[in-house]
Amino acid sequence: MDRPSSFFVVDSEGSQILREICIINHCGEVVYEALVDEVLADRAQGLKVFPLKQVLENFWRITHGHLVIFHYADHDCRVLRNSCLQVGIPWRLISTQCTIELAKEKYPGLSSYSLEFLSKKFFLKVEGKYFNQESAHRARYDALFTHQLYNFLQDCNGFSKSMNIGINPFSSSRVDTPFQEHVDAKAIYQQQFEQLKAIIKEVRQDKNRQSKGVVVTGIPGSGKTHLMMRLTKEILQINRVLFIRHPNNQESIIYHIYSRILESFIYQIPGTSYSQLEFLLAHSFTKLISQMKNIRLTQKDQHIVDIAQQNPLNIYQLLGTEGTDKKRDYWDHIEKRASEWWTEHYGIGGNSPEIIKGIIKFCRYTERYRQQTTARWLAGQELSEEDLMLLGLSNWHENLGKEGFSLEAISVFSKLSLLDEPLVMVFDQLEVLGLPKNQSLLIGFGEALKEIFTHVPNCLVILNLFPDRWQYFQSHWDSSVVERVGQYHINLDRPDDQLMGQVLMTKADAVGVKLTDIFSEQEITSLLRSPSIRHLINNASKLYSAKANGSGIIPQNFDLGNKNLDFEQRLNLLENGLSDLQAKIYDIGLTLTNFFAPTSQNVSKALIGNPVGKTNQNNEIDADFNFNFFITENQSQQSLEIQVKDFFCQNREILKDDYQKLQIITESDDIGKLKIILEALNSIHSFKTDFLSLGRKRLPEHILIRTAKASTVIAFLHRDGSQFTNYIKNFNQLVSLEKRHQFHLWRDRRQKAITGKVGREEIEKLNNSANGQFQFMEERERVDFELLYLLITAIYNQDIDLEICQAWPIACGELRHNWLVQLLDHG
Repeated sequence: MDRPSSFFVVDSEGSQILREICIINHCGEVVYEALVDEVLADRAQGLKVFPLKQVLENFWRITHGHLVIFHYADHDCRVLRNSCLQVGIPWRLISTQCTIELAKEKYPGLSSYSLEFLSKKFFLKVEGKYFNQESAHRARYDALFTHQLYNFLQDCNGFSKSMNIGINPFSSSRVDTPFQEHVDAKAIYQQQFEQLKAIIKEVRQDKNRQSKGVVVTGIPGSGKTHLMMRLTKEILQINRVLFIRHPNNQESIIYHIYSRILESFIYQIPGTSYSQLEFLLAHSFTKLISQMKNIRLTQKDQHIVDIAQQNPLNIYQLLGTEGTDKKRDYWDHIEKRASEWWTEHYGIGGNSPEIIKGIIKFCRYTERYRQQTTARWLAGQELSEEDLMLLGLSNWHENLGKEGFSLEAISVFSKLSLLDEPLVMVFDQLEVLGLPKNQSLLIGFGEALKEIFTHVPNCLVILNLFPDRWQYFQSHWDSSVVERVGQYHINLDRPDDQLMGQVLMTKADAVGVKLTDIFSEQEITSLLRSPSIRHLINNASKLYSAKANGSGIIPQNFDLGNKNLDFEQRLNLLENGLSDLQAKIYDIGLTLTNFFAPTSQNVSKALIGNPVGKTNQNNEIDADFNFNFFITENQSQQSLEIQVKDFFCQNREILKDDYQKLQIITESDDIGKLKIILEALNSIHSFKTDFLSLGRKRLPEHILIRTAKASTVIAFLHRDGSQFTNYIKNFNQLVSLEKRHQFHLWRDRRQKAITGKVGREEIEKLNNSANGQFQFMEERERVDFELLYLLITAIYNQDIDLEICQAWPIACGELRHNWLVQLLDHG
């Protein structure tokens, strides 16, 4: 209902018969006020007592033909009807609206809808003062507040409509990988987006096809990964986008990079039924054929070229159906030609010819098991004899050096891309490498990048970093790495308020509502003070939830007179203000300390919990900005719990969706994740870590964790074939020798089942030992393990605004059945 141009607000006092009345016009002016009860006269500030009939006649005369607003209209109308009946005045039809019903429509689920509660909740004022219970239940006082309430509810008329969408438009702000789908305000960083595309073009046009590097910097939440998502959406049908999270194991940095590259290659391109690797081969093969100078093309070659020229993906559809001789013959021919091309251009040395063969094997199969098994083989993993026969491959050499093999494999993919388009390698979530304890890992990562630039052509290598982390990285890498990685530098400054407003509007438009139907002008103005895009969206999400629920999170930097706050929240604001003052004094102390400290200490300070604030052009924190932008109406602990639980809830769904996708599962990656988790928790729990050895015998990747109560070895073994058997034999020998420790050997359930007699006997032997156990990492264990790792890295990357010491107790409550939580909490 639109706000009427003329109306009256009426409050009547009396349980059955009218005792007092006040009538206020739409301008808020008292137009009539009267007492009926003699008892009230002495406290009515000079009001006279009038006969009931006269009062009622004046009521009908004034309100005739107008909308009448009551708070609890049923009660007021009942009192007026009873009073008319008593004095013989006929009751007339009256157009009414009830502010209780209107409030229920706008703010369903509130604990109360009394005038006192609503007036306090929405911070209504009469003559500059808030609602006072001692003055309540006087007709004039209640009518004036009812008038204020009615105007307030009319002002937020559109918000209740937006609640019908059932979705918080601002509920998701984090982009974890470039392959995700999020609402994108394309006016943001459009210039930087075009610059990235131009650099890719430079790589393609470079006659030497040398790889180039670009560093994209921005404060936490500025939209670095979101920009990669936009780039991916536009170029994924042409370029291959390879997403690599930070390495976590110093012993296998290049292997980690290659495993994530391979995982990206087997990622299915949205809107198609083909992976990035299948796209690469399809677009490369016709050029591969045309480059072969010493081979006379056959009719079969010409047929493949003809159908591929119409659409490169035709090679997967028009060369015969699965299981037929026709398809086998054509794909054997493609494999032969690809091998001949590689030999002609790059020779027969090393593992490259076999890697080319494996790429063709992956692309020729449509059966998921064969593709998955081929991907594991491409990752340098040993296969069973049964699987080798199924694929027509041979196992890698037992002493295969994973780092050298990985660099060679990356080079093979890049050289194949020379026939297509440049590869785009996106390194993200690198902030953990800036921790002083990970200095050697950082240096190793720099050396790995140097090797990639030296041996891998036709790539754009992108590093997403905080500005201070890039400075820190430069101070630890030699100049040759810095020059190659930092050939281009793109900085994502905070967008101006107009662009920030467009982010909010784009989010609202995506669910079919107007931003101004959700937030008032004052609320939007306060939201636009957010220091980054992520903070802007998170703050909007919290405010939306608060308005939708009628309670909860409120902007701290709103005026204490804001109508969205109740008294309890005002007290919280005052208390929080004192905390802010303490925090700012602490920040000043740290700043002074860092001014006189070495540069590395400055960086360390930023990593261990520097609050994220508004930055100036030099990316320095603006001390005048209020970091604690939002608080809850309960204790701050509730806010922390909400953050962690929401983080787990959102990421659990993502991990469950990804669980069934093709993934490269490695022991080095799992042990690296466990190391990162344990290092983060070392300041919270009292434990020590170590490693065990068995002479020159090879053991599964493992960590020994010593707590006050127990000594436990956690190991991972995802290998197959004879390697599995040899490793578990050595592990069992270690278990029998080290009886003081408990041993847990984990194997991901998605790996191939152990069917060999000796392997199964060794599993049984381990389970029958007094201090050993073989355990399958089922979906729940895998998801929980990944959640812990993601939580730690998200805190390091400042994706969520809390410290590890704050998050861990909440995580323990959420994941109380997790094996690692139980080990550290009860071990």
